This record gives sequence, structure tokens and C-alpha cells, in this order.
Amino acid sequence: QVQLVESGGGLVQVGGSLRLSCAANGRTSASYAMGWFRQAPGKEREFVAAITWSGVNTNYAESVKGRFTMSRDNAKNTVYLQMNDLKPGDTGVYYCASSAQGWPTTRLSDYPNWGQGTQVTVSS
Repeated sequence: QVQLVESGGGLVQVGGSLRLSCAANGRTSASYAMGWFRQAPGKEREFVAAITWSGVNTNYAESVKGRFTMSRDNAKNTVYLQMNDLKPGDTGVYYCASSAQGWPTTRLSDYPNWGQGTQVTVSS
């Protein structure tokens, strides 16, 4: 069983930056893709970004393209989400997830393992 632990959330002003981290513990498989999702109050959880094991292929939601960058360090079993130019609409709980396949898909159902989430709040 893979345990995913997110960190790095917090309160930031509009236009600011945050870097989220997700450490994977336990029985990990480096061949799986990893993803970031978020959930705003009263809304459904949505896809943010995903990355292949190699880190070569990434996938981003349209709303974060050009502002967010996902990366991974397989030696540390850790993935990152660098978030720049943050907007109030980016507010929510951010979840890290590990996929059951190698391609960075957008479907929640492709990700069987989830972290507990970290809160990101962007104030205007």
C-alpha cells in the first residue's frame, strides 16, 4: 500500500507562488504516473496536473497551463507542483495521487491512491 503525504500548502496573496510536495512511502512503483488534483469548497474534485514516471510527459488543466509546473524526483519518491501567479480561483485542498497506469491521465478513477490533502488559500 502506497502512502502519499502532501506538504507546502498555505496562505498566499494573488500573484504569489507556492511549491507543493508529495512524498510516497511504502510499496511504491516508479513506473506509475502521478497526479495533482484540487477541490474547492462546494465543488467537485478536479484534475490539475499529472506526470509520467520519466518526467518527460506532463498534462495540465487549461486553467493552470503556463502557471503551474509539475516535476518528480524518483530517487526521493517525491513529486512537486510549482504554482506561480496564483489566483483566487486556485484556492482549495490539493491532493496528490498515484495512478494505476503509466500515462498522465485526467480521470480521478485512474488514481487509486490518494494523500490527505493540503490547503491552498489565495487571498485578493
